[in-house]
Amino acid sequence: MVATAPQTAVRKRRRKPVESDVPTVGRSAAGTIAANTLGVLFAVVMFFPVYWVINTSFKPANEILTFEPTFWPHTFTFDNFRSAFNAPFFQQNLINGVLITCGAVAGALIVGFLAALAIARFRFYGRRAIILVVLSVQMVPFIAILIPLYLMLQGANLTNKLGGVTLVYIVLILPYTVWTLRGFIQAIPRELDEAALIDGASRFQVFWKIILPLTGPGLVATSVYGFIQAWNEFIIINTLNDQAHQNLMAWLLQNQTSRGTFWGPLMAGSILTALPVVIFFLIVQRNIATGLTAGAVKG
Repeated sequence: MVATAPQTAVRKRRRKPVESDVPTVGRSAAGTIAANTLGVLFAVVMFFPVYWVINTSFKPANEILTFEPTFWPHTFTFDNFRSAFNAPFFQQNLINGVLITCGAVAGALIVGFLAALAIARFRFYGRRAIILVVLSVQMVPFIAILIPLYLMLQGANLTNKLGGVTLVYIVLILPYTVWTLRGFIQAIPRELDEAALIDGASRFQVFWKIILPLTGPGLVATSVYGFIQAWNEFIIINTLNDQAHQNLMAWLLQNQTSRGTFWGPLMAGSILTALPVVIFFLIVQRNIATGLTAGAVKG
């Protein structure tokens, strides 16, 4: 059979593999083993403080205050958790932290989502300036304006109140919220808005039935960041409020006595302080990686 011109051209383009084309299995495996070993060592180093906190929280006092460290409690005890939970101001600070954090996250999401929607979907004078301001605010350390902020809130009679520090946390979370949600909204095709308007939907229906549901994963991801930032903050609330109106992070700082630090209850309190963040993340983690436009196109 005579080869045609296309077959001849394909044969000419084929060549024998040279030595450089053969994958170096040995070197690749060695590199993988080295990278995995380095990753495991790094994970062990990073996890060891967490392990030591957990280990110490279950030890009795006589095992904690020893010169020779023990990497496993000889006698498990829950007395440290009971002491931390029943300590002065712990339960009150726990409630304060939940109220402040939830209020700050909800307020930042509402205001930030509307602001991000305006920046991403509408063209108006000063739009780029607003984006630049949002970026610039994140570069300024909040502690630099702490004293003027305290004086301003004191003049407005908002110190030693949960509402005052909640407003501060909303302002603290808002720039990141606006910037992040702007990217999520921009990822939603405008054709969906236009198709809904052609079908007779109003602007509010487009917002409520299209933009808001598709931005759900972005709202969840942003809320996780805002929750962690508001829950873990203690410098601002420790400056603005007294101990009865603080959160658990500030409580950990105040867990000092004239006789020294009670390390067992302190470590147990640290675990109890971290649990709400872990629980919140486990509740919403399924929605974080959800596709933005999944199911948006009608079949």
